[in-house]
Amino acid sequence: MQLGLVGLGRMGGNMRERIRAAGHEVFGYSNDPNVADVKSLAEMVEKLTETPRVVWIMVPVAATEALVDEVGALLSPGDIVVDGGNSKFDGDGARAERLGKRGVGYVDVGVSGGIWGKDYGYALMVGGEKKDVDAVKPIFDALKPEGEFGYVHAGRHGAGHYAKMVHNGIEYGMMHAFAEGYELMNAAEIIDDVPGIIKSWREGSVVKSWLLDLLDKALDEDPQLSKIRGYADDTGEGRWTINEGVRLAVPMNVIAASVFARFVSRQEDSPAIKAIAALRKQFGGHAVKDA
Repeated sequence: MQLGLVGLGRMGGNMRERIRAAGHEVFGYSNDPNVADVKSLAEMVEKLTETPRVVWIMVPVAATEALVDEVGALLSPGDIVVDGGNSKFDGDGARAERLGKRGVGYVDVGVSGGIWGKDYGYALMVGGEKKDVDAVKPIFDALKPEGEFGYVHAGRHGAGHYAKMVHNGIEYGMMHAFAEGYELMNAAEIIDDVPGIIKSWREGSVVKSWLLDLLDKALDEDPQLSKIRGYADDTGEGRWTINEGVRLAVPMNVIAASVFARFVSRQEDSPAIKAIAALRKQFGGHAVKDA
């Protein structure tokens, strides 16, 4: 299958390589000519000779809206635009409607896997009409991990991004629980080896997880996290999850607390937030602020 891929950053570039490794043809476009396969969006679309033509957009949220319209204008009825970025779910219906007037399909995909997805695969949460989702399925199969898990057609337009929003909200809470435990053990007089305790939990423990593995890796690199400032940014999904909790009267105590803790991090240096900053760097390649 052929794919046009717009955005070759931390995730998009690795996705291109994983899709190619599965035997598909990818034409990647980026503002950085050093990594792009084509010089323009128009050239990328011209190279897609198979129908339906599928263009996957993998760029920051601020650039997504305009790109969806720009790419849609280059496509023909029956073609498909995929938004794989962290767009807010409540804009997907409008995008689908605008593209639909041109006969172009729209699929929203929540993508998790960070900088490790190239090797281990990406968890994919997909929203859209079944015929469009089925047309892109070979690409989803190339990106997902091997086995039965890692992919879901979650529902109608917006469902993929909604699922990713909730996923990231849960991620906030899990990271903060590990971070608070890390800070408490650092403060305890009788504890001598906090990194060793984290390492001991990696097998045989009910809290074993990939996030725990990444915290262990971060502590191997910097046992006191002394090189990292206790500052953690947020990309919006946690806030959106809390807003949905308010709208639907669903208690979101843990996720809300974890988001507010990130706001606190911007006012003071916290050992717990150092741990969260280290985790965000490990799984997503997110920048950290030096101590």
